[in-house]
Amino acid sequence: MACDHNGASKSQRVVSIETMNTVFETVRTPHKYGIVLAPPDSTKMVDSPTIFRVDNTWYMTYIVFDGKGYETWLAESADLLHWDTKGRILSFTDTTWDASQKAGYVSLIDIEWGGTYQPRQQNGRYWLSYLGGSSQGYEAGQLGIGLASTEDITEPLEWTRNPTPILSASDADARWYDNLTIYKSLIIEDTEGVTGHPYLMYYNAKGREKDANGEGFESIAMAVSDDLENWKRYGEQPLITMHQGICGDAQITKINDLYVMFYFGAFWRPGAFERFACSYDLIHWTPWEGEDLIAPSEPYDKQFAHKPWVIKWNDVVYHFYNAVGDQGRVIVLATSKDLRTDTTLEP
Repeated sequence: MACDHNGASKSQRVVSIETMNTVFETVRTPHKYGIVLAPPDSTKMVDSPTIFRVDNTWYMTYIVFDGKGYETWLAESADLLHWDTKGRILSFTDTTWDASQKAGYVSLIDIEWGGTYQPRQQNGRYWLSYLGGSSQGYEAGQLGIGLASTEDITEPLEWTRNPTPILSASDADARWYDNLTIYKSLIIEDTEGVTGHPYLMYYNAKGREKDANGEGFESIAMAVSDDLENWKRYGEQPLITMHQGICGDAQITKINDLYVMFYFGAFWRPGAFERFACSYDLIHWTPWEGEDLIAPSEPYDKQFAHKPWVIKWNDVVYHFYNAVGDQGRVIVLATSKDLRTDTTLEP
C-alpha cells in the first residue's frame, strides 16, 4: 500500500483522504462468514476476541459473562474458521480487587499486517492485560486494568495475576476522560521507538464529564511504560473521542509505514459498528469518515456489530467481532473473500 508523502512532519501530519481510502479497500471484509464461537448455554454471553498464533496453531482468548461477571477463556483453531474451546485462564476469585471481573486481552502480539501474529515473551513469560473489578454485574462498579502472565500461553492454565491494578480511575494522574472507570485495554510494543517508551497501552475509559444529554461517554486513550508493570498516562487528551456514546476496544496493526487502529463506535449514532483510524506515530490519529467496516445486517448482529480483531493471513482478511442479535452475544467472522464458497484456502 502506498502512503502519501509531503513536506509536513511525518509523525504528526494528518493522513490524506487518498491513503485512508486505500486502507479501507485493503482491510474491508464484505463477506460475513457467520458465527464462529457461541456461549455454552443461553445463560451466558461471549465477548471480545483476541487472535494470535503459536507453533502453526491459532488461538483465541475471549471472555464469558455469566450474569455476575467476566472470566477469560481460551480456544484454538487450525484454520481460523472452526474453533474448539480449551478452558479458563482467568477465573473468579473470592476476596481480591478483581474477584468478579477478569476480562483478558493478550499483550505484545506481532502487529505487522500479514505478519506472524505471535505474542512475544518478556522475562520468559507471556503477558495480558485485563479489565478487573470486584462488583458483580455487566461492567459493574469501578473497573481498572490488571496485569497477568504465564509461561505457557497455549494451555488452559490459570495465569498469575499482579496483586493490584496497573491503571485505575483513582490514580493520582487520572485525567478528565478516565476518572470514573476504565474498560478494555491493548498493550503493544513501540518497536520503532516513536513515543520514547517501549510499551504502549490503548484503553477506553469513561470520565465524570457528561455529554449534551447528561450522559457519560467513552474515549480511547493511551498510557506508556518502560517495564510493563508501571504505567503513566500519555498526554492530557484522549486519542479518539466523539464526546458522546462510545469509542472503544482498540486493536493496532501496521501496514508498511502506517499504523491502523480498528475500534468500534456506538450510540453517537444508532447501534454499534466497526471503524478505523490511521497514524504515522501511534499518537496522532486520523479517523476514517466513510462507511463502517462492519455494520449490522444479519439476524445474529442486528443489534450490535462491534469489538474488532482484524488480521490478514494467506491473502485473506479476517475480521472477528462481537455480535448481538437473535443468537444472543456471540463471536462472528467477516472476510475479504467469501469462504463459504471458496474451499481452496489452506490454514
